[in-house]
Amino acid sequence: MANQSTGLTRIYKAAGYSMKGLSAAWKNEAAFRQESVAAIAAIILAFWLDVDALARILLIGSVALVIIIEVINSAIEAVVDRIGSEFHELSGRAKDMGSAAVFLAILLALFIWITVLWQHVG
Repeated sequence: MANQSTGLTRIYKAAGYSMKGLSAAWKNEAAFRQESVAAIAAIILAFWLDVDALARILLIGSVALVIIIEVINSAIEAVVDRIGSEFHELSGRAKDMGSAAVFLAILLALFIWITVLWQHVG
């Protein structure tokens, strides 16, 4: 059934669903908890570093991207697990691709952090 809410009511309900999703990720996904703690530490470090605004945005944005992709990966895993526990090639592929997306986001974040810190030190 389509959502009949409009305007501010729809936005309020959507925010509630988003909070439920974040809560579920925190409760059920160890990777999400670990990456969230690392992201908080990285964001604090990004504000502590003496870098320009653009570098700070890149540092914070890169770790935020990891968290966003982890939530999407967790959603993919939940849907696949809901469908069934028996092995299916496509289910495995979906989970592996979600994991690969997280991995690529982490590599991008590391590249950005190393580049900014290298310039900051040098």
